[in-house]
Amino acid sequence: MAPSIKDFKVYMPAKDFEVSKRFYSALGFAMSEGWGGTADFELNGNRFRLQDYYVKDWAENFMVVMGVDDVEAWHEHVKLVTAGGAFGNIRIMAPENVDGSLVLHVVDPSGVLLIFVQ
Repeated sequence: MAPSIKDFKVYMPAKDFEVSKRFYSALGFAMSEGWGGTADFELNGNRFRLQDYYVKDWAENFMVVMGVDDVEAWHEHVKLVTAGGAFGNIRIMAPENVDGSLVLHVVDPSGVLLIFVQ
């Protein structure tokens, strides 16, 4: 049997660190400053570490899947918090049915694909 893991977090790239911090804060993630050009984000016990580091090919192939209770609510929420255009090149696709799940795709300011699944 493998030893247990107490914590698990990924390092997410940021093309413009300040814009990405504002984006994830606007989505509702609580932010705490990290060290060495990082910031931690948490929502309902789920966390990731944003880093002030960017490689286009890496960012545009980085994906985060989040299980949610209400994809439509997330769709409306993301549209609302990004409506002013303060976060640059955000892309929000309409929710769609994929293999029996309702799925929302959002591309963050750095090109990272966020996948919300209900």
